[in-house]
Amino acid sequence: MEYKRALLMSEAASEHAFTSLVLGTRNARKLREMAGLIAPPWEPKRRAAGLAVRSLLDFEEAAAPDVVEDAADFAGNARKKASETARALGSWVLADDSGLAVDALGGAPGVLSARYAGRHGDDEANNRKLIAALRDVPDVDRGAAYVCVLALADPSGAIRVETEGRCRGRIAHAPRGSNGFGYDPYFVIPEYHQTYGELSPLVKARLSHRARAFEHLRIPLERLLTC
Repeated sequence: MEYKRALLMSEAASEHAFTSLVLGTRNARKLREMAGLIAPPWEPKRRAAGLAVRSLLDFEEAAAPDVVEDAADFAGNARKKASETARALGSWVLADDSGLAVDALGGAPGVLSARYAGRHGDDEANNRKLIAALRDVPDVDRGAAYVCVLALADPSGAIRVETEGRCRGRIAHAPRGSNGFGYDPYFVIPEYHQTYGELSPLVKARLSHRARAFEHLRIPLERLLTC
């Protein structure tokens, strides 16, 4: 398991005090994970627990159009989604870009994880393509990492915090478990001998790539909330 620490883009006091936060996604499953990780019950009580949290599901698409995710890496897409959505709504926005990077495939599917097989969000097709690509790859070479980058933008679109989280594992030959989404049923955590799809939501919320990215978001977020 790996992670990178938060990068606080500005130490200056914010010109835009905030009490609410928009999560820059319309993916209901991702939204549940993100909302639960801002101020989880195992963390000390923080100001973030008092934030009014909304998502793009609360806005008409005309008010917050979908952002074209055409950056070369997860960080670029996360920044773009946060910045463009923040300017459109005039709100603080937290966006993420995340996906699976498989060693034997040179880091693919990478930023194309959600549309690896062509159609966005088709988990079954994406998994079929992944397993076909790894058909002749032995277990020892099936290493992979789940990656999540979070970007927090103020209402002007300026990126104020960026964090990254990674979780190492390997790709199984067959799906196991029904929890999670995306590639979760194939992503094995060796220390637990379980896939993301088999782990309980509570365990996943402590060790996943997204959990690690949020772990390093909380302190910079708290600093901004106290400005």
